[in-house]
Amino acid sequence: MESAIPSIECKVDELLAVLDKDIRHVRASLSWLDELRGLVVKRDPAALGGLLDEIREQTQEYSENESARESMRRELAGVLGCEVGDMTLSRLESVLDDDKRLEVGRRKTLLKFLTDKLKTEHTRTAMLLSDCARFNSTLLSGILELGNAGAITYGSDGTAISQGGSVFVSMEF
Repeated sequence: MESAIPSIECKVDELLAVLDKDIRHVRASLSWLDELRGLVVKRDPAALGGLLDEIREQTQEYSENESARESMRRELAGVLGCEVGDMTLSRLESVLDDDKRLEVGRRKTLLKFLTDKLKTEHTRTAMLLSDCARFNSTLLSGILELGNAGAITYGSDGTAISQGGSVFVSMEF
C-alpha cells in the first residue's frame, strides 16, 4: 500500500478540482430551486422558460465533470485494489497524509451538507408544485363543474341548495 500513496496523491489534486465543481453545481442547483419557486409564485412563464434553458445548458456542461469523477473513481479503486463501488472519499482519506486528508475531508463535509440541503429544497419545491397542481385542478373543477353535477351546498341558514343546473361556464356552443 505504501507504493500506491504517491500515485494516489498525484490524482488528489485533480479530484479536488472535480469536487470543487461538484460543490459549485450543487450550490447552483439550490439557487435554481429557490428561483424556480419564486417564479412559480409570481407566475412568470417567460422567466421560467429562461431558467429552464439555463438549467439544461448547465446540466449538459456538468455531465463532463460527472464523467471525470467516475473515471478518477475507477483509477483510484485500481490503485487501492478495491471494487469501484467501494471507492469512497472516506476510504481515500484513510490513505492520505494529513494535509490532503483535511482538504478531502473538508470537501466531503461540505458536499454532504449541501446535498442534504438540496434534498430538503427539492422536497419543498415538489410540495409547492404539487399544491399548485391541486389548486389548479380544484379551481378548474369548480369553474367547469366537472364531475359535480347535482352538487349540493348549504346556505347561511343551513338549508340545502342544489346546484344541478347552474354552471359557471357553459360547455355548449
